[in-house]
Amino acid sequence: MVPEIASRNHIEAISRVTKKSLKEAKVDWKDIDAITPTYGPGLVGTLLVGLSYAKALSYAKKIPLVGVNHIQGHIASNYITHKELEPPFICVMMSGGNTQIIKVEDYTQFEVLGKTRDDAIGEAFDKVARVVGLTYPGGPKVDRLAQEGKPNIELPKTHFEEDTLDFSFSGIKTAVINIHHKTPNINKADLCASFQKTVTETLMENVEKAIQKTGIKKVALAGGVSSNSYIRKEFLLLEKKQIKVYQPDLKLCTDNGAMIASAGYYNYLAKKMNSLNLNAIPNLKM
Repeated sequence: MVPEIASRNHIEAISRVTKKSLKEAKVDWKDIDAITPTYGPGLVGTLLVGLSYAKALSYAKKIPLVGVNHIQGHIASNYITHKELEPPFICVMMSGGNTQIIKVEDYTQFEVLGKTRDDAIGEAFDKVARVVGLTYPGGPKVDRLAQEGKPNIELPKTHFEEDTLDFSFSGIKTAVINIHHKTPNINKADLCASFQKTVTETLMENVEKAIQKTGIKKVALAGGVSSNSYIRKEFLLLEKKQIKVYQPDLKLCTDNGAMIASAGYYNYLAKKMNSLNLNAIPNLKM
């Protein structure tokens, strides 16, 4: 992804997409209660395009501006799929830029229990894909290739000595790269299956620790990597331990406007409005 090209494409598309969305939803501006742009985290150029457009609409239409944290949006995708889901619950956020275990205390209140100290899990998937010759985005392609292989290659897991729920995926990424370089004839499907199995085990080990720590027995997945078929299947096994698992529809796992609107809805109900001075924050935290 080239940030400047992405920003230009956003500029070209945003007005057209907005008009088309209103038409398909069969609503008019008088039906809109709030305008809910993402203001971070993400690429600053694309964030500014969306935020500037939203602020202009808010001013011109006299509709409240309600900023949304992109990560909060991913969490809120679960409310669309699972109308019955209510906080508190544990959310496993996994995407190209973030890997976090988040305690969702209320619809607009969150506590980060653990996060990656280096690569996000989605970033690791993309780098492994590149090494074995798959194109971007690599995550779905690793998933498909792994289904043809067996997880028979031992790969390292990073464990921290201190009491933490943090992750590290740089070690396993490097191990996959080294194995591939040193073994030219290695079965790439087996390598992908082994990588996928190991990172999933790492996720689940920390999630189970989070459940023990908080006593909360509801777990929701979120983010682009939550569309991975193996991860979805393995997390459902937690239900054998009386833990309820929620997964967003596949079309809601990757970035989409519906999840941002869902998060914005709850911010609006909580009266978390913003002024026109709201700015983009590329490294915005939860």
